Amino acid sequence: SLLPTIVEDSLNDLPIAKRMRWGARKEEFVRPTQWLVMLFGDQVVDCTILAQSAGRHSRGHRFHHPQDVRISSPAGYLSDLRAAHVLADFNERRQIISKRVDELATQQEGTAIVPPSLLDEVAGLVEWPVPLVCSFEERFLEVPQEALITTMQDNQKYFCLLDAEGKLLPRFITVANIESKDPAQIVTGNEKVVRPRLTDAEFFFKQDKKQKLETFNDRLKNVVFQAQLGSVFDKAERVSKLAAYIAPRIGGDAQRAARAGLLSKCDLSSEMVGEFPEMQGIAGYYYAKADGEPEDVALALNEQYMPRGAGAELPTTLTGAAVAIADKLDTLVGIFGIGMLPTGSKDPYALRRAALGILRILIEKKLDLNLVETVKFAVTQFGAKIKPAGLAEQVLDFIFDRLRARYEDEGVDVAVYLSVRALQPASALDFDQRVQAVQAFRKLPQAAALAAVNKRVSNLLSKAEGSIAQTVEPKYFDNANEFSLYSAIQQADHAVQPMAAERQYSESLARLAMLREPVDAFFEAVMVNAEDANVRANRYALLSRLRGLFLGVADISLLG
Repeated sequence: SLLPTIVEDSLNDLPIAKRMRWGARKEEFVRPTQWLVMLFGDQVVDCTILAQSAGRHSRGHRFHHPQDVRISSPAGYLSDLRAAHVLADFNERRQIISKRVDELATQQEGTAIVPPSLLDEVAGLVEWPVPLVCSFEERFLEVPQEALITTMQDNQKYFCLLDAEGKLLPRFITVANIESKDPAQIVTGNEKVVRPRLTDAEFFFKQDKKQKLETFNDRLKNVVFQAQLGSVFDKAERVSKLAAYIAPRIGGDAQRAARAGLLSKCDLSSEMVGEFPEMQGIAGYYYAKADGEPEDVALALNEQYMPRGAGAELPTTLTGAAVAIADKLDTLVGIFGIGMLPTGSKDPYALRRAALGILRILIEKKLDLNLVETVKFAVTQFGAKIKPAGLAEQVLDFIFDRLRARYEDEGVDVAVYLSVRALQPASALDFDQRVQAVQAFRKLPQAAALAAVNKRVSNLLSKAEGSIAQTVEPKYFDNANEFSLYSAIQQADHAVQPMAAERQYSESLARLAMLREPVDAFFEAVMVNAEDANVRANRYALLSRLRGLFLGVADISLLG
């Protein structure tokens, strides 16, 4: 008696975006229901769900076996339907399609593009999958292959084929839902259906190429990016200037970055992108190439959107990296500048993704960019459109806060992140290098004790009265352990200075770990808060130097 309620509740809880009604009934589902099989053991469960009374009869394939199929038992469900040309197991259909598509692609001396989402969708559209090879006219290969692939995948649910060099072949694979006596007829039908789609793409491509890419900017002057921040063309001009600022600071060319930034949004007003939004950036690349723009400028028009998601591809050129960072940073500064901060549930301008994208580019491409100065420059580009007070700091905090989640995903303890964050490095690459060094330091046997000592020293220094001397005076030492620690600090300082200059943070911390023994001996034998004011002040200066050595990498006291 519980089963009908459980099943009905489960069906109602399915994440169906749009439900429908049919006939004069009030029931709603993704599609009209035709029959219902519900068995418990070999018994039919007496119930009515979604306007259907339960029974034990299903139906076979519409053409191969249009009769009812009696389901003998739950255990026989799959075999009973298979005998009627219905593969009821989704995973089995998926596997058959995947295997056969690969086989056919190999026969065509190509490789099939099989996105998991498309494979799932096709497996859900057929009950007796029969993949077939079709073709289209080679003249369509003059159109950017991404546009052809997009329309064949999204509109027709076809699997496209690439040659050994990654170029699109004039063939594709469709998955029929029938074992036809005349498969050529199905092939011809699909070839006939796809032709108008490809013709449209060809038309848009040819229309766009009748004018220079840069002329598309004129249309963008009337397209709003954000009401308070101006048009898309205004954004392109800001991105151009910001990219020109960034490029030479990461080893790129300012002039080419500026050019790429100016052209970066042009294709948004093209016919191609109007019909195929997924082509933004890609269309720009092809049009820029046709106009004779430098290769890195053309590539940057597509690379500006990278990474397009978690783990996605990064820009391959410095020009592309500069424009990608500039585009994302411009959005961050602008949206923060008008007070539209993201909330826990809403982030309409994808600011979190933009911040993570900037960090990934800088860290994974090893680009040493001073984000503090760059963000300040970006703020100046908006003039009176934004409120600049405290804006740069707010944006920087938001960007560097994204690193916390990134490192947690990588298994880095939050204390490690906080120890570096305390120093507020200006470069994301520098930040990451410090994190990796501290992570390695924690594995050393001396790490825990030195972290505790740093915490103790930090507490002592915070309670010191007045300013702490910058220099240590050996004449005030009255204990051999003071001399030992002072000597060890001098040697360590001399050793780590060149390491710090080269950002060899791991080596630096490994060398500082050698201070554990003289530090332990010092605290065992020396009372820091001596009665003599000069001795006490000198000991504070000594400990300040000790702490300063570690602060050259991170605030190790936060690891305790």
